[in-house]
Amino acid sequence: MSNNSKLDLNNQFNNWFDSSYYHILYENRDYKEAKRFVERIISHLKLSKKSKILDAACGKGRHSIEIEKLGYNVLGIDLSKNSIEIAKKNENNNLKFLVHDISVPLKGEFDAVFNLFTSFGYHNKKKDLEIIITMEKNLKNYGIGVIDFLNINRVKKDLIKNEILIRNNIKFNIKREINNDYVTKNISFNHNSKEYSFKEKVNALNLDNFKHYFSKTNLIIKEVFGDYKLNKFNSESSPRLIIIFQKKIPVK
Repeated sequence: MSNNSKLDLNNQFNNWFDSSYYHILYENRDYKEAKRFVERIISHLKLSKKSKILDAACGKGRHSIEIEKLGYNVLGIDLSKNSIEIAKKNENNNLKFLVHDISVPLKGEFDAVFNLFTSFGYHNKKKDLEIIITMEKNLKNYGIGVIDFLNINRVKKDLIKNEILIRNNIKFNIKREINNDYVTKNISFNHNSKEYSFKEKVNALNLDNFKHYFSKTNLIIKEVFGDYKLNKFNSESSPRLIIIFQKKIPVK
C-alpha cells in the first residue's frame, strides 16, 4: 500500500470528525433517543424559559435543535466545519451554530452548558481540565452544566473487539481496545480503490477522574445518573455516566 493511498490521521483529531466518512459511519444515530433525553434533562433541571444554553461539541446539532424547540436560546459549537455547515441549515433567531474550540472561552455567559454523547476526553488529560475550566468560565454564577460520558467499567465488560459495519456500500472494519488510559477505535476501509485508516481515542475516565477535575475548579457535582432515563448511576452496570454540576460564586 502506497503512502499516497494510505491516509493515517492518527494525530489529526479534526480530520476524522470533519470527514464525510465519519458522518457515513454514524448516520444511524438515534435522533428519537436524543430528543427524549433532552426533554428529560431539561425537565429535571427546571431551567427557566429563554435561558441561554451552550451545546459544546454539538456535532450536526441534533441536541441543540431539540433544546431550542423547548423554548430556549441555544448556541451550538463544534470544531467540525462540515458538521456546523449542516447544523446551520436549522438556524433561527433562538438557535445559532459556530465553528469554535470548546476549550476556548466565549464572550458572554450561559445559564447552562451541555456536553453530550461522549463529546469529551478526545485529547490528553491536561486538555480535559482546560475544557472543564472553560465550561466554568462560560457559565453564570450558579449556572448548571451536564457532561454525558461513557461508563468505562461497562465499556470494558461489553467491549466488541472486532466488528464490520456496512454503510453506503462501504465496509468499515472496526477494531477496539482498552488500556488503562484510553479507549481506542481503529477504523479502516476501502473506498474508490483507496485504503483509509482513522483512529478515535477517548480517555478512559471514571467518576473519580471527573471528581479530580472538578476539584480544581469552582464547579461542584450535584447529581450523577447512569442512563438517558436518568436512573441512578451504578459504576458496574450503567451504560452512561451523566454528571450534573453547578458553578459556585467564588469565595473572595
